[in-house]
Amino acid sequence: MARISGVDIPPNKRIEVSLSYIYGIGPAVSRKILGQTGIDLAKKAKDLTEEEISRLREVIDKGYRVEGDLRKEIGTNIGRLTEIGSYRGMRHRRRLPVRGQRTRTNARTRRGPRQTVAGRGRRRGTAKK
Repeated sequence: MARISGVDIPPNKRIEVSLSYIYGIGPAVSRKILGQTGIDLAKKAKDLTEEEISRLREVIDKGYRVEGDLRKEIGTNIGRLTEIGSYRGMRHRRRLPVRGQRTRTNARTRRGPRQTVAGRGRRRGTAKK
């Protein structure tokens, strides 16, 4: 099992997919890295030689911000937005959607489970005339 940037990549998957297990590397970046190193996209991760793994490590370490460094940078960016009091920072602080999505319906993932509020809903007991 190859270890790249502190992540054990799955051995039975294609290397193109295996690289996406590293935080900060998606499908497009994975293809770009494999193009730079000259490794076949369809090759399985377990079939890589030590020399190919070292080339991958070298390209990723030199050219890309991944895992801990990327998480830290994103955290500081969000902290800066929150600190200066920007609209996006306030949305982060209130744990609401940041990119313009509606919140009247949906947004359950970001807002959490429904909470009941007293006084909401239909009035019961009013007679029709």
